[in-house]
Formats: sequence, structure tokens, C-alpha cells
Amino acid sequence: MKRRIASWENGHSAPDDFYGPLLCEAYDLSAAELGLNHEGERDTGLLDAGYPESPEGAIEAVGQLWRADLNRYEPLLQAEPSEPAWNEASLRWLVAPEPAVPRQRQNGMRVSLGDVGAIKTTADMFAELDDRFGGDHARHAAIQYLSTEVTPLLHGQYTEQVGRALFSTVAEATLLAGWMSYDACRHGLAQRYFLQALRLAQDANDRRLAGSILSAMSHQATFLGRYTQAATLARAALMGISPVATPTLRAQFHAMEARALARTGDIRACEAALSAATKALESRNNDDEPEWISYFDEAELAAEAAHCFRDVNSARQAVAHAENAMSGSHVRSDFFATMVLADAHLRAGDVEEACRVALDALDLGEQLKSARCVSYLAEFRRNLAAAGSSADVQTFTEQVREHRLWIASGDHVVV
Repeated sequence: MKRRIASWENGHSAPDDFYGPLLCEAYDLSAAELGLNHEGERDTGLLDAGYPESPEGAIEAVGQLWRADLNRYEPLLQAEPSEPAWNEASLRWLVAPEPAVPRQRQNGMRVSLGDVGAIKTTADMFAELDDRFGGDHARHAAIQYLSTEVTPLLHGQYTEQVGRALFSTVAEATLLAGWMSYDACRHGLAQRYFLQALRLAQDANDRRLAGSILSAMSHQATFLGRYTQAATLARAALMGISPVATPTLRAQFHAMEARALARTGDIRACEAALSAATKALESRNNDDEPEWISYFDEAELAAEAAHCFRDVNSARQAVAHAENAMSGSHVRSDFFATMVLADAHLRAGDVEEACRVALDALDLGEQLKSARCVSYLAEFRRNLAAAGSSADVQTFTEQVREHRLWIASGDHVVV
């Protein structure tokens, strides 16, 4: 180890993807401050938010993203999302020719379906951690795994069958990296992960997963206030997978469209999209659904409807749907649903009940490390302040003053 450190100090080599992040953590400095960003700075394409031209381009691009993320390349971590990138990616995916076959490599390690299964199992573990503790809890560890363990597999030797399975599984894992980064409000980074995941899903010929990735992009676009873009992305997902769509996927995509339309104030179109989502979900057969969409059930749809009715100022309907949105098994989703319920009570003029429900949400979310959760609290906090300083508000404020998420919400900057 002493020889390795001496080599770094003399400039003969640089810390790799394993040691670089450890040094950043040990010294509490960014990669740029430690001079580790020389590679990332050359990779100007990281900031372009482009859609890869080929499977090889996707492999190279996603590997660069993982490395730069691990090394805390600040221009990437602070990057803004690109609106043109959403349009380009959805259009190019919709009109793409037959999926490119991942070429059979002649060097590198041999990759089997067992290796692909290991990626899937590990990604599922990180997905569970994300759900229980928020995107910022294990995000760094997930990216470390992808960069260290998955990159060599992408550059390995595999048959067409294994290549398709590998690309699909890595696309799903990269989608998770995007969701975790989005939950941490690293929005430019999240968008870039979504873009790479979409290209990998395209080459895996996994159109269902690709549609779900567009749906994730729609969700993020709504959160960022790009409502027209969000509706377009949801519609592209519906159109692009229509020959292979399942009821649950259609329901989710209609729900994403409804979320965007609610924000535009188009109540009639929003209600029509919600009706279509409800009808689709009623016809589902769980045995025919992809495993990764199984979480989207009646409670999830109720949560989406609660968001919609809150956003169109139908407080009573928002309350009714939010009360049906508690799954009891998804901590972060239940936190969001509880905060929507609290906000709906507040908009209906029931300050006492709003405060009671918000306190429940804070207790529920005590273990969450999620910038999105903080943003929900910040919005409620602003609305509560506008409601006046009643005895209920004063009591609530005293009760929550030491809650970690509540403290963070006071410093929240509106996106």
C-alpha cells in the first residue's frame, strides 16, 4: 500500500475507481479538490446528455458516468437536465431500427447467464435499500458495484443470448441508479443514467423496460416543472410498447400522463387519463406482468390520483384517494402519500388534521435519506405558513422542530 501511495504522490499513476472514492471520503474533499478529475474532465461527452449511437457507445458512456460519479466529478453532479435530450431520446427510440446485436467480443472475461443473475440479485438488494431508506442511503455503494463489478462484464465475451440478457439487466440496474440519483435531486446525473438505460434496453430488445424508463423520465420531468415534456414522454411510452404492453404498464403510463396534465390545469384530460389507468389496472393478470412492475398496484394508483387531485385543487378527492394509498410495505411511497394527504387536508382548511398527518409522515420518514422527501416537506411548510399561526400550527411546530427531515426542509431551495 505504501508503494501505491508513493506512486500517486509522484504522479506516476492515479487512484483507481476503488481507491479514489475512499480517498475523497477519508479527506472529506471532492475528486476535483484532490486532483482526481483529470480523466472526467477529458470526458466532455459526460455533460452532453446525448443518446448513444451504438451498443458500444452505450457501454463506454455508462462506464464513464459510473466512474465520474464515484469520483465526485462536480460538473456532472451539479449538471442540469437537458430538455432537448428528452425529445431526442424518445424519438430515436420510437423510430429505431431492429435492435443492434451486441457484438461477440473476442477478449475479456467470459460472461454467463449466471453472471447476469448475480447482477439482478444485487440490483434487487439495492432497490430494497432505496425503497426503505431513500436514494441517498446506498446510492454510492450501488454505483461502486456497477463500476467495479459490472463494467468488466460489459467488456467481456458473451453470446447474443447472453448479451441480450446482460444488456436488459444492466439497463434495469442503471434505471435504478437514475431513480436513486433523482431521489437525491442530482437531476442532470439522473437524466443521463435514464438515457443510457434506455439505449441499453433498446439493444436488449426489451421494449417493456424501455417504456418504463420513459415513464421514469416523465416522472422526473413533472417534478422539475416540465409538464408538456412529461406528458409527451408518457405518451411515447404508451405508443412505443403498444404491441407488447401489459395492463399494469399501461396503467402506470396513463398515471404519469395524468400527473403532468394535472400540473397544466387540464382537469378533463387528467381525469380521462386517470380513468384509463384505472380501467387498465382492473384487467391485469400478475402472472403476465414483468416482475419489476409488480409494485404498481391499487395503492400506487391511488397515490398518483391523490397527487393529481391535489394539484388541481380538488382537496376532498385528494384526501379520499390519499387515504387509500398506504401500502404498508413501501416506506418512501407511503411517506409521499402521507404528505399528499396532509397537504390535501391543509388545502381543505382542516389545519389540525393536516398537522396530525404531517407528524405521522415525519415519524414514518425518520430513516429516509431523500432530497425529494425534503422537497415535499418544504412545500407543506410553505403552505402551513400561509395558513397562519394558529394554536395547532404552533403545537405542531414545537413537536417537529427536532425532526431531521423537518430541519432540512427549512433549508430547502425550490427546484
